[in-house]
Amino acid sequence: MNMRDYNEKMLHIPSKRDDLQLAAEQSVEGPGFLITSVEQLSGLAQARSMWPVTMGLACCAIEMMAAGTPRFDMARFGWEVFRASPRHADVMIVSGRVSHKMAPIVRNVYDSMPEPKWVISMGACASSGGIFNNYAVVQGCDHIVPVDIYLPGCPPRPEALIHAVLVLREQIGKEPLGVHRREIARRAEQAALEATPTHQMKGLLA
Repeated sequence: MNMRDYNEKMLHIPSKRDDLQLAAEQSVEGPGFLITSVEQLSGLAQARSMWPVTMGLACCAIEMMAAGTPRFDMARFGWEVFRASPRHADVMIVSGRVSHKMAPIVRNVYDSMPEPKWVISMGACASSGGIFNNYAVVQGCDHIVPVDIYLPGCPPRPEALIHAVLVLREQIGKEPLGVHRREIARRAEQAALEATPTHQMKGLLA
């Protein structure tokens, strides 16, 4: 029995005679097949099952932990599993300022994560050094690891982190596979390492 015959049979049931949704479905002929690509299907699966690594550097980590509580419920987007080992994670959330002593450890954690992997720079301190414009703090974690999403705020609210998660999901769903993904990551990291440090940038008042 195909779907059209089934719908006609259901119309004889009293509770289904006035079903507006069923009537609308009958009036529209469905496509009957699905058109997609392997890259889109893979991106759809990856974007909805992300495992962030447990790594809190400063006060932004409090908001990151709050985003996982039942009040904000980041688990509804597939991000409920924070992994203690970078070997089991595919997202790094740099939550807080990165000191020069901590920088090689952050890079080591990033290198320990399997491909594919993504980075969210959470807060002003992680993105540009924030109020810590001094010799002890790295002026932007993008000089250590390639960043996919910059999240401003001091600190950002859990709702802002969830919005960054949704933006990253859209970005992952459009990324290519295989050699193309690795080449894009390599070029993005090279551009970040060659960028001018924030503390060397001069504004109009300099």
